Amino acid sequence: MIIRLADCPSQPWKNGLGRTREIAVHPKLANSDDFDWRVSIAEVDSAAPFSLFPGIDRQIALLDGAGFTMTLDDGRIHALTTPFVPFAFPGEAKVVVALAGGPTRDFNLMLRRARVRGEVQAWTEAGTRMTASGTALVFCARGAIDTADGRLQAGDAWRPEVAGAVEITLHDATVALVVGAVAG
Repeated sequence: MIIRLADCPSQPWKNGLGRTREIAVHPKLANSDDFDWRVSIAEVDSAAPFSLFPGIDRQIALLDGAGFTMTLDDGRIHALTTPFVPFAFPGEAKVVVALAGGPTRDFNLMLRRARVRGEVQAWTEAGTRMTASGTALVFCARGAIDTADGRLQAGDAWRPEVAGAVEITLHDATVALVVGAVAG
């Protein structure tokens, strides 16, 4: 199934201090209290703290903009300034951000720690690739990707409807963010 970013309405963050577009959630009609995994695109245009998600493992990757520096309550500082490089952190961490220069957009994977584990991988090599059997979603961050259901353009996502490995083709200058999520 292909998901177009334009069809995903913007909604407030859980803490109300930013905006996000939910791309996909599992199970399908789950909310923020009962999802197994969730993928969204956040718009960060101020130094607002991130929402807290106890029991959730998070991975974030910069899509657009200069990025920001994240200061976590455990003392870690991470500069999210290189596009498409995922950074993992616990959802219960208090995170304060300092913009590197203007608004950004980032890709977010949230995984309910007690039920599922997973990761985000950035694929950049053009050609035909096989997804892993636990692939939950492929997001076209840049370029074009051919899937069994049609072509993805930048901002589009695809959820495989069959279990097991599936073939996709990345065109030149494409970046795919591939989400794996399996029961854990």
